[in-house]
Amino acid sequence: MPTFPFSAIVGQDEMRQALLIAAVDPSVGGVLVFGDRGTGKSTAIRALAALLPPMTATVGCPYNCDPASPAGSCPHCAAGGPRKSHKKPVPVVDLPLGATEDRVVGTLDLERALGAGVKAFEPGLLARANRGFLYIDEVNLLEDHLVDLLLDVAASGVNTVEREGLSLRHPARFVLVGSGNPEEGELRPQLLDRFGLACEVATPTDIPTRVAVVRARDAYERDPQGFCAAHAKAEAATAKRIEAARKRLPAVTVPDDALEQAARLCLALGTDGLRGELTLMRTARALAALDGAPSVTTDHLRRIAPAALRHRLRRNPLDESGSTARVDRALAEVFG
Repeated sequence: MPTFPFSAIVGQDEMRQALLIAAVDPSVGGVLVFGDRGTGKSTAIRALAALLPPMTATVGCPYNCDPASPAGSCPHCAAGGPRKSHKKPVPVVDLPLGATEDRVVGTLDLERALGAGVKAFEPGLLARANRGFLYIDEVNLLEDHLVDLLLDVAASGVNTVEREGLSLRHPARFVLVGSGNPEEGELRPQLLDRFGLACEVATPTDIPTRVAVVRARDAYERDPQGFCAAHAKAEAATAKRIEAARKRLPAVTVPDDALEQAARLCLALGTDGLRGELTLMRTARALAALDGAPSVTTDHLRRIAPAALRHRLRRNPLDESGSTARVDRALAEVFG
């Protein structure tokens, strides 16, 4: 069955905007989507994969290295030899909750070890996700030892394997995308901080939107091919928009007054460190590129600030307002 089209998703504008920004600029640090069950979180994330332009990769490299600039930590490309290139889809790899550590980081290739007596590495999910997306559904239920592993790899972009007599490093740079239901448990603060954007999704409360969602899903399930064909033009337009924004991104400028406004906003909210400003700057620049704007404006900062900052706020026992309300209040104070 074909994937549900990204352009056919009804509502959830903040989530769709955040995913498009991550597709344009992977350096924003990934996307966390938290909300009610049955609100299209997994559907939107999987639908994004179909929109991504194919990437150029080295033939035979299990880590999807770019032949023009192979990763220094890639054992395959370091071996030398001619580098042939080919086009392939950007990987979107699912990390299931029950995955073992061996499955995630890679392990000894037992077939080659037993058959040929050779110690060879069998790459895991982190290798497959390099230069792509790593998706974790119900990320708040992920086991602690896998969270620790992901934190190390997300910080360095390199997966280090020391097991069964193997010792190697390989590139593992990916956009981390997670979804979950906050009622089933909170995310560890260390992992939460690794996400560039955090979106809140809720069940629609107005009748027309609910009807539109149910009608679209029913039409897709009854005739997937026909439904996708009806949205093919809109999907192509969105894919073209992503590709154009990627090309435009390096030329988008961030004026000093926009940086000052971002700093004032983070000071008003009391965010720790400077990661808030950095994320706000990167995401606003990617949003400007999507809009076709030459530089970041106050409007771009306003539109992206809740997703970039709501998960970076300290708990305030004297303020019972939610994090989104606190960001909105700070926006009103800083921007008027």
